[in-house]
Amino acid sequence: MSDTPKSSQPSETQNQDGLTYADAGVDIDAGNKLVDAIKPLIKSTHRSGVVGNIGGFGGLFDLKATGLKDPLLVAANDGVGTKLKLAIETGIHDTVGIDLTAMCVNDLIVQGAEPLFFLDYFACGKLENGVAENVIKGIAEGCNQAGCALIGGETAEMPGMYAEGEYDLAGFSVGAVERNELLPNPNLNAGDKIIALASNGVHSNGFSLVRKIVDHVGLNWNDPAPFANEQTIGEALLTPTRIYVKPILKALKEIGHIHALAHITGGGLIENIPRILSKDLSAEIDLSKITPPPVFGWLKQAGNVSETEMIRTFNCGVGMVLIVKAEKAAEITNLLNENGETATLIGDIKNSSDISEPFSTINELVFS
Repeated sequence: MSDTPKSSQPSETQNQDGLTYADAGVDIDAGNKLVDAIKPLIKSTHRSGVVGNIGGFGGLFDLKATGLKDPLLVAANDGVGTKLKLAIETGIHDTVGIDLTAMCVNDLIVQGAEPLFFLDYFACGKLENGVAENVIKGIAEGCNQAGCALIGGETAEMPGMYAEGEYDLAGFSVGAVERNELLPNPNLNAGDKIIALASNGVHSNGFSLVRKIVDHVGLNWNDPAPFANEQTIGEALLTPTRIYVKPILKALKEIGHIHALAHITGGGLIENIPRILSKDLSAEIDLSKITPPPVFGWLKQAGNVSETEMIRTFNCGVGMVLIVKAEKAAEITNLLNENGETATLIGDIKNSSDISEPFSTINELVFS
């Protein structure tokens, strides 16, 4: 996972007066030890199409092994934003890797693409192998949840770039979809139904506001969470982003008639649903059908946040939206529920001539 070159070994005499990379704060041996430690994690994500082993200058993948006849490649990259600050400040490092994977693969499935492989970038001031290994453990877990392979990455130790104990993360993933199955589907029309898949918390957006609220009310990350039993605030807020890939792939393959998907991230329902609609279509949502997890009610109350600000900042209980053919809505909803999701019909696609806004609501969102 590191491209740090192995150094030649100068003689003891040569080293007596000369500076070394270690003197500059970069420990090549620590990087090599990390690569050895994470090899089993990487191996656990192996899937058909992976070629070769970790350690080369690039990861290899055989697209023919997918069995796709006329594939399009879909690529996505992302990070986890200031949720990283929470992981660093709490010392809980084994879940943000799941978030990192989720933010990429959930974007791939939105276009109908099956995630194939993933690469990560981990940068820090000083490499602490226990921290890095836990982060990559989460990345591997996210890859397993999505059915994609972790085929490479980069670990960068950069003294002076990051404060002690800090690190940064970025992820990159590639998926593939048959050309004629790319989403959004041109059959998306007025009359289609909107299905919401429940989130399991804040996911990975809005954490600058989350951190501001926690600071505003004078709580610490290790205080009991007012909105979650037997968890600290830090533990509860670090609940990783839900990965929706496998149930949606199952629905696409077994039922079809899914015309579009939207990953509800920054901008919430208000901004992400209109992104997948043509100008002549609008979405009408019944917000009373959505049940926000308790964390959102607490954030709203503790920060005195308006409903509009909540809906455009957070997912508020909806992590993914599907737009489906009306006649298949019940069948698709049932399949998703049978496969571990909480799927709910929440609205309809309308002609823009019938609605003044690209996104409109019926009823208010009720925060508990």
